[in-house]
Amino acid sequence: MGKIIMVTGGARSGKSGFAEKKVQEIGNKIGYMATAVITDEDMAKRIEHHKASRPKTWPTFERYKAFEVLKKDETFLACDTLIFDCVTTAVTSIMLDEPVNYDKDSQEVMDKVEAQVKKELAALLDMVTVTGQNLVLVTNEVGLGIVPAYRLGSIFRDIAGRMNQYLASRADEVYFIVSGLPMTLKHSL
Repeated sequence: MGKIIMVTGGARSGKSGFAEKKVQEIGNKIGYMATAVITDEDMAKRIEHHKASRPKTWPTFERYKAFEVLKKDETFLACDTLIFDCVTTAVTSIMLDEPVNYDKDSQEVMDKVEAQVKKELAALLDMVTVTGQNLVLVTNEVGLGIVPAYRLGSIFRDIAGRMNQYLASRADEVYFIVSGLPMTLKHSL
């Protein structure tokens, strides 16, 4: 049976590097689940930098939702350990896929968006629980900064924060990275 491990922290805190070391400690055949979507030239460069920095032997699965298609992918199923980088990018993409107006729509509509985000992330956790794969989730801690000045930012912060709480509740281990140093928040025996 695989483990679910969550790695959180601020931007440039060392989360991804810690997560990559963690998967190498626990896995033999590692797969990389990339959630970023190319939206502009800067994002394209960031994605290429990430690709170049990880081992070439790790197959990449570009997916931030609709994970069930991976159950038919032999390369994916051959991986005993997966790194999902990152949750907050997936949350953003799922939110932007929803046909809503974040400036004007009601809280009821925002609650439906949050339910959709949670449904997608729960499907990922449920899938690896069934397949027995280890999963290391990388996510940003979004609650330590300033309060966003615009509604979309506030909605994102709230949804991402609650998703982090949900994921932490289902994780076997949770680490908080500060200045490249890990702090253990939750550890399985």
